[in-house]
Amino acid sequence: MRSSGASGADALGFRVGKWNRTGRRNNANLAPWAWRFTRTSAAVAATAFFAASLFVVYDVTRTFAGVRHELSAIGEMLAADIAMRSTSEAEAALDAATFRSGGMIRASLSGSATPGPLTELVEAGPHGMVGLEFEHGSVFSGLTRRGAAAFALAGVLTLLSARRRKGVPAPEERESYDQLAAAIPMGLACWTGTGQLIVCNAQYRDRLDIDDTRLTYHQAVSRLIAGGYMKLVREDDNLRLLELHFEDGTCLQIDERPLGDGAFMTLVSDITETKRTDAMLQTIREEQRLLARRYHEEKLKAEAASRAKTNFLAHLSHDIRTPLNHIIGFAELMQHQTYGPLGDERYMDYVATIKNSGEHLLSSFGAILDLAELEGGRKALRQEPVLLDEVLQSVAQRFQGQAQQAGITLLIGRETGAVLRGDRLGLMRMIGNIMDNALRFTQAGGQVTLASFAADDGVVIEVSDTGIGMDEDRLASLSQPFALGDASFTREGVGPGLGISISRAIAELSGGNLVIDSSPMIGTTVAISLPTESAAANLAA
Repeated sequence: MRSSGASGADALGFRVGKWNRTGRRNNANLAPWAWRFTRTSAAVAATAFFAASLFVVYDVTRTFAGVRHELSAIGEMLAADIAMRSTSEAEAALDAATFRSGGMIRASLSGSATPGPLTELVEAGPHGMVGLEFEHGSVFSGLTRRGAAAFALAGVLTLLSARRRKGVPAPEERESYDQLAAAIPMGLACWTGTGQLIVCNAQYRDRLDIDDTRLTYHQAVSRLIAGGYMKLVREDDNLRLLELHFEDGTCLQIDERPLGDGAFMTLVSDITETKRTDAMLQTIREEQRLLARRYHEEKLKAEAASRAKTNFLAHLSHDIRTPLNHIIGFAELMQHQTYGPLGDERYMDYVATIKNSGEHLLSSFGAILDLAELEGGRKALRQEPVLLDEVLQSVAQRFQGQAQQAGITLLIGRETGAVLRGDRLGLMRMIGNIMDNALRFTQAGGQVTLASFAADDGVVIEVSDTGIGMDEDRLASLSQPFALGDASFTREGVGPGLGISISRAIAELSGGNLVIDSSPMIGTTVAISLPTESAAANLAA
């Protein structure tokens, strides 16, 4: 336990030691206190309370701005962390962040966030917005404590400005002074220049466990530091701020300010929760720095992996496509018997199988390369006006024969007259991949519908079928490349499962998005939303 002298809490109180050492105070001149309110006193009172009001407004504004800034920084890190996770994983990560903060910050998806001055919303990719809400109790308790201290100081200055030195204070004036001290929601005591107690409220007496109004400042400090240690936080000509720490974790703040003529006042408040909140925020900031560092490291690793993948695919494109083209070319020569008959007719079947397998493998490998280039941003799409109705008609004509052979009815929706800005071939490939899947997984007698609908900010293209559909697990797997719609239902020509992934990449590069809704044995609907030419121009602007 440290003594008051070692901690900076002089037994004679705020600035008293200086004045006694320099001889600027004469104790014999101290007279009993009394009060007389004049116009000057009223002016002092108005100024003091106006200044206290300004301080409260400034404190509220600064506190709310600081909390919002803190929430914004934490929210950006959380949003970056959950952006690539599933909804359930994102909610679990937000719950973990709330737990780590000790409940001081509640993080959730924006659907459960309540707008307010202590709430911040941050964009989190596919999850929409992440809402962060700071615990109100600790913030408002701090504002209340500081505001009460400001108005207490204004009240004390008001009464001291009306002090007179003749006789004993009138009982009613003394009573009003005691009532003012009692209204302060924290421990308050006023002292003379020699450390004699003038007045204190019940909170101060309860904190020191005293009922003797003849208490001196030295005795008060001794009682306060019993069982703890005192730490000097700040000291200048107008303020001395100390913290008193106890073994049970309790922390008191002692705020001492001069009142004039050597007198000073002491405000004692419990800042235990504030200290805990600061510790929690410091922990969060440290985790935030670690998360930012980890994010940067993972970003560098991802960029390195992307470059490695690009180099690998570039070499692979040559090393695989060239031999495959040779195999397909020689198979065609043998199929046409260019240099003479093959002999046994079974060789013709073998050659046809070799050719078809080679073409299928070449097509699959081409799809893999296309997806890698689209996702890596290395395959640029043209930006030109495209009539949507013409694109849909071209796709429908392309798949009309396939639908008739499979016994499937192909329906085309009404024209919309929409004009898109994008790559015509890319859009046809995007819709064609969806149509191919719809026809592939729809049985004979079923129906596939290709339609488009105008929206406020663009157009929606829908491909719906009455096929086998998918459950939630298989639907979720479609977000991953190389995932087939249904492993138990296969047909000839099933590729590596990249059609949906390529279509989604083209939709996103065109400024839109792709969503899928499906139910087993009912069917599947794929909706692609794209901006029209005017909407795309607004987005670019």
